[in-house]
Amino acid sequence: MNPHGADDESAAVLKAVGRQIKAWRERAGLRQSELGAAIGYGEEQVSSVERGRRVPKPEFLDKADEVLEAGGIIAAMKRDVAEARYPKKVRDLARLEAEAVELGAYESHNVHGLLQTEEHARALFRMRRPVLSDEVVEQGVMARLARQAVLGGSLAPIVSFVQEEATLRRPLGGRTVWRRQLERLLEVGGLRHVEIQVMPTDRADHAGMAGPFQLLKLTSGATVGHVDVQRFSRLVSHPQDVQPLEIQYGIIRAQALTPHESLTFIEKLLGET
Repeated sequence: MNPHGADDESAAVLKAVGRQIKAWRERAGLRQSELGAAIGYGEEQVSSVERGRRVPKPEFLDKADEVLEAGGIIAAMKRDVAEARYPKKVRDLARLEAEAVELGAYESHNVHGLLQTEEHARALFRMRRPVLSDEVVEQGVMARLARQAVLGGSLAPIVSFVQEEATLRRPLGGRTVWRRQLERLLEVGGLRHVEIQVMPTDRADHAGMAGPFQLLKLTSGATVGHVDVQRFSRLVSHPQDVQPLEIQYGIIRAQALTPHESLTFIEKLLGET
């Protein structure tokens, strides 16, 4: 049985990590109970990690690396373990976003995941029906925040977002969370490689009425689309399917407020809250 319903790829990663920890423990001549006592975990927890049935926390890996004198080999697996905690569709999208040199997204219903604050993201996951468990909520929040790393660093892609006005006016999570989300949009929108545009509600002509989507231009030169609606996620890679999305996105951007007008609009909303 895979831990927490993990897919086969995640389960394989966790089993590989478990085998590494077991090999280093046996090399050190320690029993599971002794390793657990040394790093502050129970014998059953160590056993579950070694069998790939439990996702080890970062501190578990750090402490095990130190106690077993693994020279950073065990600690270095933290990133693989972190990715293994997330659903496959999230991992696949995060990898594409990390490979992108240009990213464009139109959002009609929510603030885009790359722009969400932690509090806003948590509020959205807690609104899901049927109700999600606390563990699944936190997993979703952490996965969403991890994806946001793509916006930073020297190799960050050129990014543009078009947000429907309604997504900025709906106080999801309460007034404090809403204000912080608007502040976050202003922060990210101020980055030189990011442009945020607002699509006003009063537009009589709107090319985005079919719903939200995302476009990613990869280092290979290829462009792929991504559509995520009602828990169904789909990647679009065939050029004949991607091209209409590219045309559509260009028209949507032309119909929206300019980036400067949009930041001024968001500042005005923030002032009204």
